[in-house]
Amino acid sequence: MFGLTEWQQTRFYQEVKEETKLETIPKLLNEGLTVEQIARIFELDIEVVKQAIKQQNNK
Repeated sequence: MFGLTEWQQTRFYQEVKEETKLETIPKLLNEGLTVEQIARIFELDIEVVKQAIKQQNNK
């Protein structure tokens, strides 16, 4: 059986974690955070944040 540490290292967990961050970006923008702040908080590259915003705007 998986322990917490092993579970957090699975590919599935990592993908869900990343997707959750990307889905939260528009909400943080609406709250007034800048792209740079969001990138710093989520430890993401600024370009990744910008791409996520672009994808959300295309939906």
